[in-house]
Amino acid sequence: MSARDAEGEIEAASAHAILERAGERARVLGLAYAGALTPAEAWALHIVGAAAIVDIRTEPEWQLVGHVPGIPLVVWPRGGDAAQLQAFLDEVGARFPQEAPLLFLCRSGVRSHYAAELAARAGHPAAYNVLEGFEGDAPGRGWRAAGLPWER
Repeated sequence: MSARDAEGEIEAASAHAILERAGERARVLGLAYAGALTPAEAWALHIVGAAAIVDIRTEPEWQLVGHVPGIPLVVWPRGGDAAQLQAFLDEVGARFPQEAPLLFLCRSGVRSHYAAELAARAGHPAAYNVLEGFEGDAPGRGWRAAGLPWER
């Protein structure tokens, strides 16, 4: 086995362990989607190519507050009707592979909870919420507070 193959197996094992923890959180919390991840877990999955992060904040949040480098924005339709929610799902489906775990990220983890729930109801087998979101709902929480990569 080459060093590269061994590294790939370690990455796959780590990704599997992270997804298992996220699934256990979902069971404990009674979530209707695959799981809930910390920002650090979401980043770890992303950097090894085991999942896709979907930033669902508003355009001003994305531009002015900051965003994860290279992560596209698919705006969550706040107060959206059925047509707007379907348009959201269609855009997510067009940008990300159906089989890829989708890690929804918002400001605090609330909108992303609803996005993961919607994706799961629509038949996506691996929809996850990134807990705490990009900014967090309290000081010291969220993506930026965790010291993860971001840019403005």
